[in-house]
Amino acid sequence: MTETKNLWGGRFSGAADETFAEFNRSFGFDRRLFYADIKGSIAQANALAAAGILTEDEIAGVIAALNELSEEARNDPHFFDASDAEDVHSFIEGRLVAKIGETGKKLHTGRSRNDQVATAFRLWLRDETESLMLEAARLQAALVRSAERFIDVILPGYTHLQRAQPVLWAHWCLAYFEMLERDRERLGDLLGRINVMPLGSGALAGTGFDIDREAVARELGFESVSRNSLDAVSDRDFAIEFTGACSLTMVHLSRLAEDLILYCSTEFGFVELSDAVSTGSSLMPQKKNPDALELIRGKAGRVFGRHMALLTMVKGLPLAYNKDMQEDKEAVFDTLDTLRVCLRVAAIVMDNASLNEHRARKAAETGYLNATELADSLVRQGLPFRTAHEAAGKAVVYAIGQQKELGELSIAEIRQFAETAGDDTLAALSLERTVAAKTAIGGTSPGRVRQALETARKKVDKLNLDEER
Repeated sequence: MTETKNLWGGRFSGAADETFAEFNRSFGFDRRLFYADIKGSIAQANALAAAGILTEDEIAGVIAALNELSEEARNDPHFFDASDAEDVHSFIEGRLVAKIGETGKKLHTGRSRNDQVATAFRLWLRDETESLMLEAARLQAALVRSAERFIDVILPGYTHLQRAQPVLWAHWCLAYFEMLERDRERLGDLLGRINVMPLGSGALAGTGFDIDREAVARELGFESVSRNSLDAVSDRDFAIEFTGACSLTMVHLSRLAEDLILYCSTEFGFVELSDAVSTGSSLMPQKKNPDALELIRGKAGRVFGRHMALLTMVKGLPLAYNKDMQEDKEAVFDTLDTLRVCLRVAAIVMDNASLNEHRARKAAETGYLNATELADSLVRQGLPFRTAHEAAGKAVVYAIGQQKELGELSIAEIRQFAETAGDDTLAALSLERTVAAKTAIGGTSPGRVRQALETARKKVDKLNLDEER
């Protein structure tokens, strides 16, 4: 079977150096764009027919052959093997010409590989971005399930990695739910900028054929067409924005991983990961290592690097297309693959994490995490906050000296530092009362958390998350 190795042979009389030819090839990775390019090529064929460039018989033959290629790719696991095509676009054209002869050579009329590549890339990334948003939602659903499973568990909240105030585990889960909600919103916003059609921009100056670009855009599901051909073929903002949005999501996953790595350590002991997401040591039999989480944390740097690579790639590039931009695909592909698997693994981790409720509660009851509540209680009894804050601080120093928690002090002892302390002050220092007092919107009181959890549950239930991944 004859294949077109490249799309630019007429100008050249000599063969390319083999090392350079391989260096120049992108087929090994851009074959991912195969189905997107088939879709774009069918729309191109329809546009050429509407412009009178292809006859009815020719358009029927082109579309039938392109659909046959698509089916062959789906059914033959070796379909792409042993091809020496330069890229997926020359691969498709070569196979098309082999099927239908000279008519296949008409398809590229008015189209450059520059606008062809950009169109296929956008089509592919549009679908993959929507898929990635669902993966993020699946992790949100796993966080909701964990929050519901351990709805009443209290653990310390931290600032500066020091115990600060008690919070509900469900409140912790919902903090990451909110981060992921922003991540999904960012990807959703980006979809509008991905979904702009460059086809019809030619190599850089537009096309001289009577192509109805808006009709092509409607056929391909694009929301709009590019307004400047120079910009259209050289724009990779959408790819940079995509890797940037993914980098922020990886920041959030890395923070989630770090929290859980700490929580399942012997020193904290709040969380235990099941064997499904842990590994052991080749030397130390007692070890149970959170490798799944450590890999997520480590892979964040990989995604950040891809984002920086794209920024560096386009820095200083003159208009319009330059071969440097071939580097965009692998950066985006790897970013997508890395984030997708990290989201999936994080969801599995959350579903396989159990809590040591006693250990978490004990940690929340020690370390003077109710000191703020003591100050707030004194404020409710008439003291200015700064005065109450100072009194609570002195009470903490005294309690440390007595080797007691604040709740173990007598009211007489507390009144040494705040004469206005009422009979209810000690009751207000209980763990349940300390948590329950945070009733403002967004707080960790059980009532507020249950409301937030119900809202989160409704959000994930609206999405089709039970489909096959």
